[in-house]
Amino acid sequence: MSPQEIFDYKLGWKSYGFSVPFHSDWEMEYIDYCKENFNKWQWDLYKWTNVYEHTMQFEKIKDADKFKEFIDKR
Repeated sequence: MSPQEIFDYKLGWKSYGFSVPFHSDWEMEYIDYCKENFNKWQWDLYKWTNVYEHTMQFEKIKDADKFKEFIDKR
């Protein structure tokens, strides 16, 4: 998929995606995890959704659960 196609595809599911908040100190590690385990069009990052918090949003609940399981091990 081209960058434009990825952007357009994400727009289609962002309104009903599954959100997982996490502490902002872990941003780089969690982005690396998502890059290694998911396709670019399956997740997105929202920065500073709360104090010291970012939120990762996923298209499918199984991906959000997999990510949540990973961060809960920390």
